[in-house]
Amino acid sequence: MSNVASFVTHDVTNQVPPIGHYNSYTSDRALRDAVHREGGGWAETQLVAFGTVAGGELMDLGYTANENPPKLRSFDRYGHRLDEIEFHPAYHRVMQLGMQHGVHAFAWRHADTPGAHVARAAISLLHSQAEAGTGCPLTMTHSSIPALRHAPELARDWLPRITSLEYDPRVLPFDQKTALTIGMGMTEKQGGSDVRANTTRAARQSDGSYRIVGHKWFFSAPMCDAWLVLAHVDAGLTCFLMPKLRPDGSRNAIHIQRLKDKLGDKSNASSEVEFLDAYAVRVGDEGRGVPTILEMVSLTRLDCMIGSSALMRQATVQALHHAQHRNAFGKRLVDQPLMQNVLADLALESEAATALTMRVARAVDASGRDKGEAAFARIATAIGKYWICKRAPVLVNEAQECLGGLGYVEESNLPRLYRQAPLNSIWEGSGNIQCLDVLRALSKEPDTREALFAELLAVRGRDTALDNEVHWLNEALSDRTALEIRSRMVVERTALALQAAILLRADDEDVARSFCRSRIGGEHGLAFGTLSADVPMQALIERASICT
Repeated sequence: MSNVASFVTHDVTNQVPPIGHYNSYTSDRALRDAVHREGGGWAETQLVAFGTVAGGELMDLGYTANENPPKLRSFDRYGHRLDEIEFHPAYHRVMQLGMQHGVHAFAWRHADTPGAHVARAAISLLHSQAEAGTGCPLTMTHSSIPALRHAPELARDWLPRITSLEYDPRVLPFDQKTALTIGMGMTEKQGGSDVRANTTRAARQSDGSYRIVGHKWFFSAPMCDAWLVLAHVDAGLTCFLMPKLRPDGSRNAIHIQRLKDKLGDKSNASSEVEFLDAYAVRVGDEGRGVPTILEMVSLTRLDCMIGSSALMRQATVQALHHAQHRNAFGKRLVDQPLMQNVLADLALESEAATALTMRVARAVDASGRDKGEAAFARIATAIGKYWICKRAPVLVNEAQECLGGLGYVEESNLPRLYRQAPLNSIWEGSGNIQCLDVLRALSKEPDTREALFAELLAVRGRDTALDNEVHWLNEALSDRTALEIRSRMVVERTALALQAAILLRADDEDVARSFCRSRIGGEHGLAFGTLSADVPMQALIERASICT
């Protein structure tokens, strides 16, 4: 025996092969079905093309971008103030691919085609599975369009570059760039979600511009070309566009104090800033800043749903792949009855999240043409943002458990997904804010209740448990006694009822019946893997798998 052979302790066996490159669109039957069901099927060619990128090069880049987080460069070597962010080339390539395929602009470039927001939601969902951090600047760039349209002259000059499919990270005056990205600054130290407590002030100048003095506690993302910010004038909170550079090409008086050291979202730069007489241009009327910027926030909240659905899908993919290739106790994990229960439950939860997300995207898409859809978008966005974002961390953790110790190791990708998962429930309004927003809509906009129940009653008679639940919701929302304090329960049950109704309309019997029985009918525990024994688990697993 050779010296080398004498030190061989074991053969490496029963290890799961890498997933490798795959098309994350064509392999996702739940997403494909939802895209076609909600009117985005005409973009199939673009989605298939991006699915190859998202499940291939983009997935590889995601690891590198998160292993090399951005760095703040406050000054150059000579002491001149820079306030610039340095990124790894992987981040720039992710941004380039995302913008090339329209994560930030697809809906606006196809605005005349019904279903454009559905197709764009699918593109974003694919992108976020591979690299979620860049979703922040891409989301805000996408969602800035409705707000900027309140300033027609700005829109005329800025929108063509905001909707460009190029990526241009250079620091130049906006009219010298081929593409622009837009960020946002709303919250301050003393107020958080209560933006009425903001203290930042703006003063009008003789040329019609404004100078702003104050700060932002969360300023995302500081590498953008401009930001929509809130500041007080005498008439009240007002929305402004604050560019990185002044009209003369000099740096604006925006001082980055530090980058946030976050739990996750490592590839993205979030910051604290101070404005020292910073140049800005008003967007919308004075005193109407909150309604103006809320047009941006409503779209970013949809993207929170998209991002959480993406994390849930990717975690489910990782768990399924592992179980299909790992043997334990004499057979594959995927063939073990109890593991089948867990995997089928994860698949069911992931598909329900995708279904509700894409339905809300259709409502957003149709809002300009259909008052009922606009009302549904208004309330369903808050409902979906609350529930789907709550479910993501729990699902990702369960997927980690499917891998055992490997699910806790960075190489598996699941730790990154787990760190990312809580973000969307916090960003753009926490759970309590969403529940209060639902109550506010129901109280002040009666058409939202009509739209909500029209959706639920469209499948009346299809499932007895759902019919009973809709009756309960009607009673619960009509009883104003202590409604605020119990609103989390009411919104949760509304979200589940909406998911059930959408899945019933989708006409996949295995998925719809299993969801109604477990989530509405009470045949489910508090943890994943508690489906009834006669649920068609194998069918649910096969539907969710990228390889069967």
